Amino acid sequence: MPSATDKSVSSKKRKSPKEIGVPSSKRRAVAENESAQAMAKIQQLEDEISESRKHYNNIVTLISMLSADGTGPNPNLAVAVSLCRVFSRLIAGGNLTEPERATDNEKIIVAWLKERCREYQRLLVSIMRGSDNSSQITALTLSMRLLNERATHIPGDDTQAWSSGLFRNIFEAVIEAKDGEALRSEFLEKFAKPYEDVTYHTFMQLAEYASTGRSTEILEVLVSILSACDAVPTADHEFENFYCKISKQNKKVISVNSHKKRAQDAWLAVLRNNLSQPLRKTLLRVMVHHIEPWFNRPELLMDFLTDSYNVGGATSLLALSGLFYLIQEKNLDYPQFYPKLYSLLDADLLHSKHRSRFFRLMNTFLSSTHLPAALVASFAKRLSRLSLNAPPTAVVVIVPFIYNLLKSHPTCTFMLHREVRDRERTAELEAEGTDDPFDPNEPDPNRTGAMESSLWEIETLQSHYHPNVAAIARIISEQFTKQGYNLEDFLDYTYQGMLQAELGSEEKPLRKVPVVEYQIPKRIFTDRMLEEDGGQDTAPGSLMRALWDFS
Repeated sequence: MPSATDKSVSSKKRKSPKEIGVPSSKRRAVAENESAQAMAKIQQLEDEISESRKHYNNIVTLISMLSADGTGPNPNLAVAVSLCRVFSRLIAGGNLTEPERATDNEKIIVAWLKERCREYQRLLVSIMRGSDNSSQITALTLSMRLLNERATHIPGDDTQAWSSGLFRNIFEAVIEAKDGEALRSEFLEKFAKPYEDVTYHTFMQLAEYASTGRSTEILEVLVSILSACDAVPTADHEFENFYCKISKQNKKVISVNSHKKRAQDAWLAVLRNNLSQPLRKTLLRVMVHHIEPWFNRPELLMDFLTDSYNVGGATSLLALSGLFYLIQEKNLDYPQFYPKLYSLLDADLLHSKHRSRFFRLMNTFLSSTHLPAALVASFAKRLSRLSLNAPPTAVVVIVPFIYNLLKSHPTCTFMLHREVRDRERTAELEAEGTDDPFDPNEPDPNRTGAMESSLWEIETLQSHYHPNVAAIARIISEQFTKQGYNLEDFLDYTYQGMLQAELGSEEKPLRKVPVVEYQIPKRIFTDRMLEEDGGQDTAPGSLMRALWDFS
């Protein structure tokens, strides 16, 4: 028993070497000596545990040394590594398993060792949750090693350790770790992606974890983990890479259908949460390539996609590809698909960053020759009407798109030139004009009256201020001898690209110097012209004064 200490002595602050004037080289030597002594003590405690059961209390000593620093930012990793070796040897030697005819004393020892092991595991998890990045990664490696030993050497502990035991705590710590980007990257690159049994159990834990309401930050982490595990096994895939060798005896782990079922459940658990709009858009972007391949039953995505399609705006644009996949491949019945697609055609679309993606998809949606002519005519007319106020980069896409529509659906070509055979009616139209029968406010594309209208807007574009737009618009007035235009040649047009095309080529000199000001004004904001200007208020600057009041 330690002797009593004098309070007056113990309360005094111990002076550091720096305070008593010890040189830095000596302080470094003292620190190295103390570190070496600490390592020797740890090694001695570990060796004694391996020698005899009577030294099992050394485990408590090591755990107390770790717990003293385990909650801080810099835990004693040497103790953590030593304890991992201790418990790995005990588990491999069968010391954490009760013999068939164990005595009461042996049962007590096994139960005590199991409790110490669980205490050590909790300390590792706490390190992963709140320590620095290096300590977090070390604790993850030690925890996974301990998991491997338990699953391999303790009979019947394989399923329990993965499903509801240590791995659940590891997974939750990885997700909820403070500043855990490096920890999550280590988990994915070293364990989840290379080993198929870890991937399987990660899906299983994630599905259960996401089944309850989670914050947006946590959901983003879950999505990043699921997106990283994107290696979908094919039907003839053979499972060979296992973190725990005993996993190859688990029929579910080596089953392709079981893997896809676990991933499907994980994605559904995430999709059923209250997702923010940015996260919903992120999921819709990866829907076709990262999410749908995991689904044995893609129709389960129908609710999420239809809800996203009904949101409107950019969210609806991103939901198009996934929804059309279900319609085309899985025979999904969605009768309002084309009316909803028609409603997405507005002025905002032509200024959206998703404009190119939308035109690619719409080119696929309208390629079928079995679509009603009235529906195709409504899309062509709606696009031509929007082109009047569209930026030049959008107009250069709209005109070839309409050209391809008319080539694919010849019954709509009469919209280019409609003759009036009644001469009296012709004279009346030339004198008074007529109203466009197209109704831009009708939501049903089959009832807009586009079939009775014409594409006069495209002819108007032939007088566009931008020469490239005017040149492209003239293809409608020429003979339709070209089979069709490749939209990819027009989808990536930008203002910068169009400007560089005009100014960047040295081989294309300007034919005529552009006129910036046809008449140089002498004044703009003066109240009246001076006498030398003739005293008339018709000189340059008078229009500016007439339009605005500068008083």
